[in-house]
Amino acid sequence: MKSTTALKNWLAGRTLAQLTALLELRSLPQAAGYGQGPRTLDQLADHLLSDASVSRALGSLHAGDLRLLTAIAQLADAEHGPLPRQIPPAQSWTPRQDPVLEPASRAISRAVVLDKLAPGKAARAAVEEALERLAEQALVLPPHTDKIIVPALLHRGSAALQHYGRPLDVLLTDAFNAPEVHAITDRLGLGRGTTRDASQQKIVAFLQDAGNVRKLAAQAPPAARDLLDELVPGPPLLRTHCFVTRYGYYAGSNSKFTLRPGGSGDPGTDWLAGRGMVLPAGQDLAELPYEIAHALRDDTTPAVHLTPPVLTRTEPIPASADGQAQAAAASAAWHAELVLRTVAAQPLAIRKAGGIAVRDTKRVAKDASISEEQARLWLDLAANADLLRPHQEPMNLPAPRGRRRSRTPVPQASARLLPTLGYDTWITATPARRLVPLLATWGVVPEIFTYWPADDDQSPVALVSPTDPMATVLRRGILDALTTLPTGHAMAPGSLDELLTCAAWFRPALTEFLDTDDLRARATATLAEAELLGVTAHGALTTAGHALHALLCAGAERYFPAVPGAGPDLADHPRLADATTHLRAALDAMLPAPRTTARFQADLTATVTGAAAPDLSDLLTTVADRESEGHAIVWRITPGSLRRAFDTGLDAATVLERLRAVSEGGTELPQPLTYTIKDVARTHGRLRVVRSACCIRSDDEHLITEVAATRSLTKLGLRKIAPTVLISTAPPRTHSSHCAPPDTPRYWKPRPARPYSNEPPANAPSPRCPHSPRPTPTTARDQQPPPP
Repeated sequence: MKSTTALKNWLAGRTLAQLTALLELRSLPQAAGYGQGPRTLDQLADHLLSDASVSRALGSLHAGDLRLLTAIAQLADAEHGPLPRQIPPAQSWTPRQDPVLEPASRAISRAVVLDKLAPGKAARAAVEEALERLAEQALVLPPHTDKIIVPALLHRGSAALQHYGRPLDVLLTDAFNAPEVHAITDRLGLGRGTTRDASQQKIVAFLQDAGNVRKLAAQAPPAARDLLDELVPGPPLLRTHCFVTRYGYYAGSNSKFTLRPGGSGDPGTDWLAGRGMVLPAGQDLAELPYEIAHALRDDTTPAVHLTPPVLTRTEPIPASADGQAQAAAASAAWHAELVLRTVAAQPLAIRKAGGIAVRDTKRVAKDASISEEQARLWLDLAANADLLRPHQEPMNLPAPRGRRRSRTPVPQASARLLPTLGYDTWITATPARRLVPLLATWGVVPEIFTYWPADDDQSPVALVSPTDPMATVLRRGILDALTTLPTGHAMAPGSLDELLTCAAWFRPALTEFLDTDDLRARATATLAEAELLGVTAHGALTTAGHALHALLCAGAERYFPAVPGAGPDLADHPRLADATTHLRAALDAMLPAPRTTARFQADLTATVTGAAAPDLSDLLTTVADRESEGHAIVWRITPGSLRRAFDTGLDAATVLERLRAVSEGGTELPQPLTYTIKDVARTHGRLRVVRSACCIRSDDEHLITEVAATRSLTKLGLRKIAPTVLISTAPPRTHSSHCAPPDTPRYWKPRPARPYSNEPPANAPSPRCPHSPRPTPTTARDQQPPPP
C-alpha cells in the first residue's frame, strides 16, 4: 500500500481533537498551498508528506526525537543501500529534480530498530514511547505494524546528516566518460568490460565490498591514508586540482572530467582519484563516495539519546526564593501600571523613523522610577499585548485649487501611542491578573526587548517590530532546560554555557550558535527579563514560570501576534484555555489578594503589607507620596501631598472619612495625622489665583451690583470679587457703554498706531467707549486700513 493511501486511511480514523492538534502542528490550513486549505483527505495526506510540512514538524522536535528519526533513516540506508539522490551543480541553469520517493519502499523492521537502538529493557520502553509520540505527529507513517516508515525527506537528508557523500554509481555516471571508467578498472586490476556500463558495474561491485575498501586503504601511501582520515568522519568534500574538464572549458551542468595530465602535485589525492576513491563533484571539487566512508568508519550504529543532558552545576534554592519571586512579580505589576498610567496621562509621540523618541522614554522611566531599559520592556510588552496602540491623528487638509496637481508634498499626520479599550479593563484588575497578558506576551513575542546588539550604532528605542524568530526558540529552550533541574535546586553562578547546551538539546536550532558571544548575550538578557517578571528566582523556575512553560508547550507561540490570555477567545482551543487558566491560578497564588486596608502611623506614614487594591492605591496616591515598595509598600503623607488632594476638590472632612474607612482593624487615625490634615485644610485656599481678561471697578457699590445682575451681560461671565470690583474673561472693549477708557498699567507701553509717521492723522478719533458710534470716513485715505 502506498504511503499516501495508508496515511489517508489513518487520518479518517482520527478524532476531531487529534486532527486539530495535528493541523496546528503543521500550521494548516495557511501553509497547505491549496488555496484556502486542503479540502479532502487525499490533499491533506499529500501535504503532510511534503518536504515543507515535514520540515516544519521536525523544527518542533527536541534532539532525542530528531536523532531517533535520522537513526531509522540511517538503518534504512544500511538495509536498502544509499538513496541515489541528485544534487544539481551550482552552475546549472536547469536544476535537476529529485525523483519521487515512495517512503514505504524503504520500510525497516521494528524489531531491527529496537535491537539496534534499544539494547536494554528501559531503553526499549523509551524508544517505543518515542515512536508512539512521533506517530501522533505523522512523522512515523502508518500502518504502525511490524514495519517502521518515515517520510521521504528524512531518507533524502540521511546521508548529508551523517556526513556521507553520494553513492559511487551516481558520481561515476555524472563525472566520467568511458575512457576514465575503463582506466579505473585497469588500476584496480578488474579487467575492462565490453562496455562502459559493464566496467562501471565492476567498479561499483568491487568497492561496495567493505573488505576490498579496507585492503585498498591499507595499501595506500601515507599521504592518501592521512587524507582518508580527514574525509571519512565528514564532511566528504575536498578542494583539489587533480581533475579538469575533459574539453578544457569552464565546468557546466553536464561537464565530464578527467585526471589532470602530469598530476595535481598532491600524490595522496592523485592515488585515491586514480582508483575511484574520490570522484569529481564540480570545478576543483572532489567528493568521497558513500561506500568508501561507510566501509572505513569504525562504528556505524547510530547513537540515540532520548533524555536531555544532566545539569550538574547546581546549588540548593535558598529559603528566600519564594519571597523574592513574589516581590519581583508585585514590583513588575506596579511598574507596568506606572508606565501605562504615564502614557495615558501624556501620550507618547512616535518618530517618523519608527519607535519612541529617547527623551520620551527617559521621561517615562523617570516618572515610574525605573531604568530606561525596563521602560522600553514595559512599553513593548504592553503594545504587543494590545494595551497600547499607535493612533494617527486625522488631518484636515484644504482641497486642491485648480486643475493642476499641486507639487507640494502632503504632510504626514503625526502618530501617538495611546491606551486601547483593553487598558480600561486591565487597569482595574488585580496585580496578578495584570501580569497574565504581560507574561503571556513575553513568552510568545519574537524579540528580546532588552537586548540591543553591540555593533548597532543606533540608540535603543522602544516600540520596535518583533522580527527575531530565534528569540522564541532561545526563550523556550531556556525554560525547557530549567524544568530539568532537580527538585529544590537552581542553576549555580557561571553555569550559563551548560544551560545553553541543555537548551540546544531541546531546541536543536541553537546548536550552531553555541559558544558564541552573541548567544550568551541574548541568553543573559532573556534570563534578566525572566527574573524581572517573576518567571525565575535564584536561577530556578517559579510557580508562574512553570505555568508559563506549560502555556508554551500548548503551542501559544504559533498564534502570534494573537496572545492567549491577552484577549483572544480560546473557546475553540481547549488546551490553550486550560494552560491560560493555570497561569492565572499560579499568579493568584503567588500574589495574594490585594489589601484593602492600610496601617497609619504617627510619623505620617501609611503601610500596606502586600499589594494594594486599586481603590486603596488610588486614595493613597491622591493624599500621599509613594516612598518605598517590596513586601510592604509605604506612603508618606506630607503637607504638599495634602494640598494636591485638596486641589482636586476634597476637603478635610472627606479626607479624614476616607482614611478612617481604610484604616487597618478600624482603628482611629493617629492624632498627628488628624492635626496635619486639619491644619493644611485651614490654610489651603487663603491665596487664590483667578483667571480674568479684564477688571471692572467703581466706587458705587450699587452700580457694581446692578451690572453684575444685568441679564444682557450674562455671556460676559462677570464675577464679583469685592464690593466695588468685577472681573470677566471677555476682552475690555465688550463691557458697558458707560465705562471710562481702560486703565493703562505703568509697565505697559502702547504701540503707536502709525510708526512711520510722527503725527497722527487729521481725522483721528478721540478716545471713546467700546460701544460708541464709529466715525464715518470721508476720504479715500481714511477708508484704507492702517498698516500693521
